[in-house]
Amino acid sequence: MTIRIGIMGYGNLGRGIECAIAQNSDTTLAAVFTRRNPETVKIQTPNVPVYHADDAIAHKDEIDVLVLCGGSATDLPEQTPYYAKYFNVVDSYDTHATIPEHFEKVDASARQSGKVGIISVGWDPGMFSLNRLYGNAILVDGKDYTFWGKGVSQGHSDAIRRVKGVKDARQYTVPVDVALEAVRNGENPELTTREKHTRVCYVVAEDGADLAQIENDIKTMPNYFADYDTTVHFITEEELKRDHSGIPHGGFVIRSGKTGMNGENSHIIEYSLKLDSNPEFTTAVILAYARAAVRLYNEGAKGAKTVFDIPPAYLSPKSGAELRKELL
Repeated sequence: MTIRIGIMGYGNLGRGIECAIAQNSDTTLAAVFTRRNPETVKIQTPNVPVYHADDAIAHKDEIDVLVLCGGSATDLPEQTPYYAKYFNVVDSYDTHATIPEHFEKVDASARQSGKVGIISVGWDPGMFSLNRLYGNAILVDGKDYTFWGKGVSQGHSDAIRRVKGVKDARQYTVPVDVALEAVRNGENPELTTREKHTRVCYVVAEDGADLAQIENDIKTMPNYFADYDTTVHFITEEELKRDHSGIPHGGFVIRSGKTGMNGENSHIIEYSLKLDSNPEFTTAVILAYARAAVRLYNEGAKGAKTVFDIPPAYLSPKSGAELRKELL
């Protein structure tokens, strides 16, 4: 069976999904949907139609799963529950604080339609979430530590670009080295959000914009910057293109714990990522979960799911027998 993928939104994530589809022989790109004029959107895959987003519902029978590539700040809270009425959907919603609320909305919509909606897929939330779960289940007497970066956060960059007066922006998340080393050394420090990371923003402002107001709006933004030491640099559009055109990222999930009758043995589990392209890695994860969404739907599942709910075997194009032989 070839899985027919639809892409909603053709930015960095949309282009990444297109690349991931090209690498997976059991998937095919069925259509791209955009809020722009479709005639102005040039995709890399030949003979695939590009439609306006308003026309998506008319093509629901041509698509097995719709990948939603909008931002978490304003797009996905509206789009995912809406499109779950008509499609199996996967999104990368990454505002950790409001994932439970987002889940409930998508679940209600998908259960009513009989579809599957997998939310918050990527590497964090996503792969990092799984590793936190594994660490907690194995080392029950322990502590979790998650460090992100150094790298560009797409969600945070998108949130800055929505601030009044901002033309373009990149946001880097930077781990605090002293904190990271203390965790790796098994010191089990108590760390506040501010002690673990700093955030560095490079902003291109619109002509005549109030720079002080922009900086204040960024630094006080809840769920994104308010809890961090944040530095805002105003630069030119040329400097942004020259120095910040790449989208690298990465990070670490560490579980430090003890075993034994008296906790005499210490253990550290560490999972790390070093990514040349944040969106391309994120979309590689999303495509694997798009495969899982279709498998679940074909088995009669419905409603919202997260990475915690998906059997690992459902992510792979290989059969159970192949996985047992090659990877177990």
